[in-house]
Amino acid sequence: MRAFFFSILGYFLTPVGIMLMGFMDASLVFFLPLGIDFVVILMAARKPEWFWLYAVLATIGSVAGAALTFWIGKKVGEHGLTRFIDERRLKRISRKVSGGAGASVALLAIIPPPFPFTPFVMTAGAVGCSAWAFLGTLTAMRVIRFGIETALARRYGTGIIGWMKTPSFKFIVGAFIALALIGTVISAIALVRSTRRRAKSDSGGALRSRRNARAATNPR
Repeated sequence: MRAFFFSILGYFLTPVGIMLMGFMDASLVFFLPLGIDFVVILMAARKPEWFWLYAVLATIGSVAGAALTFWIGKKVGEHGLTRFIDERRLKRISRKVSGGAGASVALLAIIPPPFPFTPFVMTAGAVGCSAWAFLGTLTAMRVIRFGIETALARRYGTGIIGWMKTPSFKFIVGAFIALALIGTVISAIALVRSTRRRAKSDSGGALRSRRNARAATNPR
């Protein structure tokens, strides 16, 4: 099992893996708090001369994933958000996101997990925030965040590399990957159930409307 976990980690500790992790981190289903931050720090510690590149790659993947989430929010609209976000949580987020606040919402991207940024991205798309303002500010915030992390990893890389050889690191890696697998499955199940409930509710409402229409046109 340990070999399996480390084979998964090894895939993400590559340039392509960093972009993929960044993309998944900004998606609706994937769940791994600090996953992208963990990967960029490890990569910068291993090869400090490329620290700037890893920050750029993580930013590209993260912005691409956020752009997809933003687009989904725009397509489903405010009404459709309840298929993806709990209604109570959605009300709280909607109060903080207005139609012209794309840049303000994107500023939140500098905050690391466990801050729930993805729902804000989708809501920003649904309420009509400017995509250019949102994605432009998001890119700047991600560059700052990942740039700071990789610069620190470059500075303290020797200590990080030494820690990577300890049993505690192996335990943390296994726990992180197990958390990602369990959390992702739970998120996917919750999303499917929410979509089905919404579909049933919509079909039930449509059926009632048709019955009411027939009753109105054919009174007894």
